Amino acid sequence: SMCARQELCEPEKVSLICGLLRQSPPGEFGQVVQDLSALVQDDKLVRQEAARMGACHNKNNFTPIQINGRTVLLTHYNNLGGNRFFDPQDKFSFEFDHLRGVTSKPQLHGVMLDEGELWREALHKGLKAYVSCHFPVGNCCVFKKSLGKRQMFVACIEAHQYQPSNHWNSLWKSDWTFALTPFTTQVTAIFLLQIHYFRHANLHVNISKSVSETLNVIDQSQFATDFVKFVKAEDTKFHVAILENIQALSEDIWGKNLRRKLPVTRTFMNWNKLLNDQHLKTNVSNTEVPP
Repeated sequence: SMCARQELCEPEKVSLICGLLRQSPPGEFGQVVQDLSALVQDDKLVRQEAARMGACHNKNNFTPIQINGRTVLLTHYNNLGGNRFFDPQDKFSFEFDHLRGVTSKPQLHGVMLDEGELWREALHKGLKAYVSCHFPVGNCCVFKKSLGKRQMFVACIEAHQYQPSNHWNSLWKSDWTFALTPFTTQVTAIFLLQIHYFRHANLHVNISKSVSETLNVIDQSQFATDFVKFVKAEDTKFHVAILENIQALSEDIWGKNLRRKLPVTRTFMNWNKLLNDQHLKTNVSNTEVPP
């Protein structure tokens, strides 16, 4: 039989490293890289794969970075290849080191100031005002792509709270895709909420949802206003649905399943008091949904 401590060959190590890095929860990629370096004891190989997987991790999570006093999201939509990204607002591109988390080599990124760009700027302005009010710390970017004669837009929203000292990290992100077409356009959105809780447990929560709606297209101002109203309405629906599901899950676990499994003592239990106990923190029905 093969020895359990037999050294893995390099392709096996690469496969193992990439598999674990791919599963890194938002906000924890750097920690996973450190842990893998200690486990694999091949720093060069871990860093090589981490640079590659870090690019995927950042683009998938719409990672926000600060450059020239402005926040830019790293996404698949503003990726120019070769670890270069562009900022559609300030019209320049830059290189990003996914391992060290630093930007370099900024240069102008020419953009035609056509009608599509004016629409993109109006959408960005409206969305930014909404995101800064709706999320405690939120970021957004609107990107424009030309597909033949059609102008395609993607609006990306990212909001995260990384609190490793409190044993949890979370990310809320959504992207909204539509074409600039006369009279009406179909807006398609995908939401993703990821939560990792790791105090006395290892709980991963992933909740996703997709929505689609037809919006009228009359002019820039009208469409930007209607688009932001649609985003706000769908954000709120998603938020409320999550809270309701958590409440239902809490009641099911604490109110029914747990009650059945406890021994019969013929002692009165105040279940409402138990549900509201601050240590359990299971009752979220009073949580306010932002306006």
